[in-house]
Amino acid sequence: MNPGNPVYDYMVNKEPYYHPQGDEIALFTAAYARRLPVMIKGPTGCGKSRFVEYMAWKLGKPLITVACNEDMTAADLVGRWLLDAEGTRWQDGPLTVAARYGAICYLDEIVEARQDSTVVIHPLTDHRRQLPLDKKGELIQAHADFQLVISYNPGYQSLMKDLKQSTKQRFAAFRFDYPETKVETEILVREVGISEQTAEQLVALAKSSRNLKGHGMDEGISTRLLVYAASLIADGVPATRACRMALMDPITDDEDIRSTLEHAIDATFN
Repeated sequence: MNPGNPVYDYMVNKEPYYHPQGDEIALFTAAYARRLPVMIKGPTGCGKSRFVEYMAWKLGKPLITVACNEDMTAADLVGRWLLDAEGTRWQDGPLTVAARYGAICYLDEIVEARQDSTVVIHPLTDHRRQLPLDKKGELIQAHADFQLVISYNPGYQSLMKDLKQSTKQRFAAFRFDYPETKVETEILVREVGISEQTAEQLVALAKSSRNLKGHGMDEGISTRLLVYAASLIADGVPATRACRMALMDPITDDEDIRSTLEHAIDATFN
């Protein structure tokens, strides 16, 4: 990568820790070899973004991440004309920068964006691999290294928040879930440095909470929250307090669910 390239600053220079759950690394590598657009589906905090970061590092490609939201417009993705002291100038958006110079563009939680803003990705995700900049009168042919990756949580799907079939069927897809018990335990030990016994106890709590999904909880305790709790424990916070702070209070205000989790935390660490 040439330091003069505008996407040089988007390189993932340090290897992110990622523990594979199956053959997803080989499959993503094969998809990138063909520059296939990739969709990653899975619950919140299960490692989708970390996986994309790891693959960008492994492939040696710059990564541009966009956190999608309901206020995001097409101009936020492709670019807009700006006024400055010398008049007007065009500023590329993150999708345009990635397509123009050859980066992996990652649209995180794409269903949070308005559908009329995400249709701009369509010509980039078929045989054309083009991005029209209508406001500028320019047609960009995607760089040979460009790849588009999107992610979302299918648990939050609704008629108002889902991808159109015309969008879904432009992507190869991975379906992620929380890691197996042994793998999730290893992640906590490696990521934070806590003891294996404490990691096993935290994972057991998470597994029990995930069984409550659909029975008063929208989502169980994620791997991300387990890392938070493990970090607090590693820094000397009592385990029960760390679990209440990182695992219980963020995910529910329902008194019955809180009581159930309180008892599980006390039974695990007392």
